[in-house]
Amino acid sequence: MASDQKVLEVNDLNVHYFTPRGAVIAANAVNLYVKEGEIVGLVGESGCGKTTVAMSILQMVSAPGRIVGGEIKIEGQNIVNLPEKELRKIRWRKLALIPQGAMNSLNPVIKIREQMEDGITAHEKVRGVALRDKVFKLLNDVGLPERVYNMFPHELSGGMKQRVCIAMAVALNPVIIIADEPTSALDVVVQRVVAQTLLDVKTRLGVSMIMIGHDMGLQAQMVDRVAVMYAGNLVEVGPVGSIFEHPYHPYTRLLIDAIPSTKQKKSLKVTEGLTHDLRNPPRGCCFQFRCPFVRDACREKPPAFKQMAPDHFVACVQY
Repeated sequence: MASDQKVLEVNDLNVHYFTPRGAVIAANAVNLYVKEGEIVGLVGESGCGKTTVAMSILQMVSAPGRIVGGEIKIEGQNIVNLPEKELRKIRWRKLALIPQGAMNSLNPVIKIREQMEDGITAHEKVRGVALRDKVFKLLNDVGLPERVYNMFPHELSGGMKQRVCIAMAVALNPVIIIADEPTSALDVVVQRVVAQTLLDVKTRLGVSMIMIGHDMGLQAQMVDRVAVMYAGNLVEVGPVGSIFEHPYHPYTRLLIDAIPSTKQKKSLKVTEGLTHDLRNPPRGCCFQFRCPFVRDACREKPPAFKQMAPDHFVACVQY
């Protein structure tokens, strides 16, 4: 059960990727928080800035990207511009990542035990039998047999590799875990197993999570609050029940309408048009070129967030 204590606060985060043809605005004045024991879903189509926000929180934005404004607080400590030596103490201990592609994130020529032990010994003085037993327990906690301890990544299935990444992420009981589309590369049966593993970890450890993805159906089953992102901007944030019962932003409605129905046949709704050039955003609403309800007011200035229900906010001039 989530408390009101905020373990992560992202305030006015701005991230640009500098190119010879101008700066690409990947995150524009993003404001987000995660409470203790809460799972927040960060959703939107590919290229909307979800992973950029995640990498910013981890302080791992790669060149030519750079955080140009804002602050990121972990338990009240602003980690933006923190020296790398201090960041190394925070990563895994307070802030952990479950990467999108487990197949590419695990070293193919190093056994699982060595990869798991490396992260643990970097922060804790545990060796020998105690270290081995800790790894065994972590594997058991995510439903993997002890034989995985001495295996190479190529000997594991996709779902097993993803659960190894989950075990590594929770090894040091971090304050918050960022799960970057942890089920996107898996078939639906394995997706369910991995999703349940994540929920079990969250329940057992009480850890907070940011769940990044574009599958609104999966978000509906797993998260407490949803933050909808479009072209580097947050456009709607609210409790998962409220978002699905009363989606206010047109883009949120389109994402929900894209969920296949098991009860009735319906035509697939497609969002017409393309995202604007992120180097040259429009003057008004970021969604104006694709919105079916656009009007003159949408082109004048960016809409401010307005509260529509308890803890439910939307940036749209319709309201």
